[in-house]
Amino acid sequence: MEVFLPIAQVHINAIEIILLSGIVGILSGLFGVGGGFLMTPFLIFFGVPPVYAVANEANNILATSVSGSTTHYLKNTLDYKMGFMIVIGGAIGTLLGIYTFTYFKGIGKIDTVISLAYMYILAIIGTLMLVESLGEIDKAKKNIIIKKKLHAHYWIHGLPFRMRFPKSKLYESAFTPIIIGLLVGFIAAIMGIGGAFILVPAMIYIIGMPTKLVPGTSLFVTIFVSVIVTFLHAFNYGSIDLVLVIMLVIGSIIGVQTGQKLGQSIDNNGLKALLAILLLVVGIAIAYDTFFAEHALNGITKVDEKDLTPLSNLVQKFSKETPIAYGLFSIFFAVGLGVAAAFIRRFLSDLRKKYFKKPA
Repeated sequence: MEVFLPIAQVHINAIEIILLSGIVGILSGLFGVGGGFLMTPFLIFFGVPPVYAVANEANNILATSVSGSTTHYLKNTLDYKMGFMIVIGGAIGTLLGIYTFTYFKGIGKIDTVISLAYMYILAIIGTLMLVESLGEIDKAKKNIIIKKKLHAHYWIHGLPFRMRFPKSKLYESAFTPIIIGLLVGFIAAIMGIGGAFILVPAMIYIIGMPTKLVPGTSLFVTIFVSVIVTFLHAFNYGSIDLVLVIMLVIGSIIGVQTGQKLGQSIDNNGLKALLAILLLVVGIAIAYDTFFAEHALNGITKVDEKDLTPLSNLVQKFSKETPIAYGLFSIFFAVGLGVAAAFIRRFLSDLRKKYFKKPA
């Protein structure tokens, strides 16, 4: 089913995008990682220009983060104080990232920068994940149990302005979460990802937060970072395409819920190794596409307004005529979908417990 994206100005297959978003969502739910570093390259492979792939995946991450964070809020597994400190750094990092994005867009090199960033990030993450998962598989075979030191001390722990975080039971420098947030925000602005692959390990191994508080707090931070990224991309470049966002959110939210359920009953060390190989393959594909493939389409397809559907025409005019309102609408639209998905999941869960109880 071909659908025209009025902002990105390309035709895509809606069924393929929803299915792909769902598959990436399942992987995200299984392994507790954000799907942005997979979904954005896939969008580029499907013909969506990198500038639009980055912006719309950021908006999609906003919706899924709101959905997940709402669930953690209902379970009281969030450290708001720590989250807000990371958000301060994230806001600064996002602004720096958007400034960098604007610079490279201005000199016509932003597509190359995005491709190179993904190539290196996927290569690093894929390699580290593959080494870790193969190590875990080997330990499981040999029945080896190694106690890890969770909270090693680095130079960052010696920074001043220490404060207490009662929920996490930590006494930490305020600069520690701010610096981590700055890095996450910068990467999110350029690559259209939530930054969980940096944020989650940093929360556990650098900050030393309790593991049960990490997923919810990470999603909480991602909401604010994604809001800033979404609005600035919509306002500065008009690159948020609500038609594409709807498809991405539908697939992602269903996929994430499915992945989380599967993750409760699957030993995922072997699957993690396969995911690592997939990341490396995608990284190699991006490298080939960047350096060797011939790019037949470098510009944007021009379509006559009379050929647009009413929805496409509305989205296009809304984006051009009132960019601030369009940016705000994109944010509230994603947030609304995320909250609705969380409460629907809660309702269905309560319904299942009430009417489908297992016999004692």
